[in-house]
Amino acid sequence: MVGKFESNKDLVQELTASGAQRVGRIATLITGTIIEVTREIGEFVTDAIEMREAAAAARRDAEQDRAVVTETETEVVDLDVPVADDLGAQPLFTEPVPTDKTNQA
Repeated sequence: MVGKFESNKDLVQELTASGAQRVGRIATLITGTIIEVTREIGEFVTDAIEMREAAAAARRDAEQDRAVVTETETEVVDLDVPVADDLGAQPLFTEPVPTDKTNQA
């Protein structure tokens, strides 16, 4: 037969072991959560850095494109200068000339 003291000692021993296991599991969960949160934050910062670098590269490309356009020669065409009609072209559209019937009588 087990005495009251030994029974209480066994109870305290089991409670202590169970509590230690639970604290260990909770610590493992917290540690895993911290690891995952840190990893997510790191990936977010990496994405932000990559987006900033891509935007800077796009700006550089646009500036280079603008520089190439300004460096090339462009031909200026004066659209107001009359062109010689050497092919006998006829206008595609003509505007009707209004006639005033009141002045013809």
